[in-house]
Amino acid sequence: MKPFFILLIIANLLFINCNAQNSEKIKTIAGNEFQKKVENIQKPQLVDVRTPEEFDVEHLGNATNINWNSPDFESKIKVLNKKKPIFVYCKAGGRSIKAATKLAELGFTEIYNLEGGILSWNSKNLPIKK
Repeated sequence: MKPFFILLIIANLLFINCNAQNSEKIKTIAGNEFQKKVENIQKPQLVDVRTPEEFDVEHLGNATNINWNSPDFESKIKVLNKKKPIFVYCKAGGRSIKAATKLAELGFTEIYNLEGGILSWNSKNLPIKK
């Protein structure tokens, strides 16, 4: 029984350490700061992780739609440059933080998540494409 508990403790420590490393790579920022960072980067990697239907209704300018719920999310995201900053957003922030965590696991080093998603963006009257 002791070896089981020791393995369980080791597994928990590894899990906590991995999560801490990923959280250092992910910065959740408010809309105004998100907009400034995107504007200050030439050809930003801006990813909308909502469904294509949601994306068609409205999205941020120059965003690429890579649906978090799609089975090919990982293969589509892998074509992006891991060394360049990547900006992700969704409707309210739930899907984008999951996507950001996945990006960190895949080796992306600088990830920005839009706090509150496009709902928050719209509440601040920031520019949108319809």
